[in-house]
Amino acid sequence: MPSRRRALLLLAALTALALASLVAALLAGSYAVAPGEVWAALTGTGQDTAGAVVSGLRLPRALAAFACGGLLALAGALMQVLLRNPLADPYVLGISGGAAVGALLAMLAGLALALINLFAFAGAFAAMLLVFGLARGDGSWTQTRLLLTGVIVAAGCSAVVALILSVAPEHQLRSMLFWLMGDLSHAGTPWPALLVLALGLAAALPLSRDLNLLARGDLIARTLGVRVRGLRGAVYVLASLLTAVAVTTAGSVGFVGLVVPHLVRLAVGNDQRVLLPAAALAGGSLLVIADTLARTLVAPQQLPVGVLTALLGVPVFLYLLSRQAKGSAP
Repeated sequence: MPSRRRALLLLAALTALALASLVAALLAGSYAVAPGEVWAALTGTGQDTAGAVVSGLRLPRALAAFACGGLLALAGALMQVLLRNPLADPYVLGISGGAAVGALLAMLAGLALALINLFAFAGAFAAMLLVFGLARGDGSWTQTRLLLTGVIVAAGCSAVVALILSVAPEHQLRSMLFWLMGDLSHAGTPWPALLVLALGLAAALPLSRDLNLLARGDLIARTLGVRVRGLRGAVYVLASLLTAVAVTTAGSVGFVGLVVPHLVRLAVGNDQRVLLPAAALAGGSLLVIADTLARTLVAPQQLPVGVLTALLGVPVFLYLLSRQAKGSAP
């Protein structure tokens, strides 16, 4: 089968999976909703309790989950190309830690949800600027230097988070811990995250050819006319902003940006023209499914969605590592 046709079939299958996961999210919950009631709510003809549950609660949450999963997976795919490291993760450069510091400080001060989101984004953006500024140093930077700087900043943010948790009142600890483990129950409107996901894809796809060359090494990329330094800076800023928006919306949700690009790469190879949109679709679908399970497994009690993504991601990632080890064995 030609690779182009295979790529189109995969994207079509992932689109169908995304739609199916969204429909399942609208149907599932402690309050039973029939498919006809979901359709009535989506078309605006249902004004009863079921319509209010679907359009007012489940649909915004499902769309926010899809947007955040897509943002994390897209950021993960970009980070893995930028650092030429399949273990790279959207959170590896301290973005999540900066957002956590900002959000927890806002919670500690008793601020409103909108201000918590604003502080989280400000913290993520500050961490991005700090890492990028320290990694550049004298004006040049390498993947190793960027990675080490990000790890150190992330460790510092973790220390600040531990300090905040140690002095926080007991009645605030639960909400803080849920945010740190990933929580979509207070995601709010999904449209900003969906807009950023669309704009992020629109910005990343024109870079696909240069990213394909960068993945083969700096020397090859420069020889073929790629402005490596400018491309690295653009990819770093884009991946950081995508991660910041996702963390601001859903808290710290791990393993989506690490595992999903791996799985998609196994299916379509390393062509960024296909990998980037496929990763966004797969990541969005995965987080919608995980969030649906998080609010239905022990309903009416809800679980942090980050716990479920970790429980799903750890065995998958260990399996991928074992496959890699067998493949590299003599």
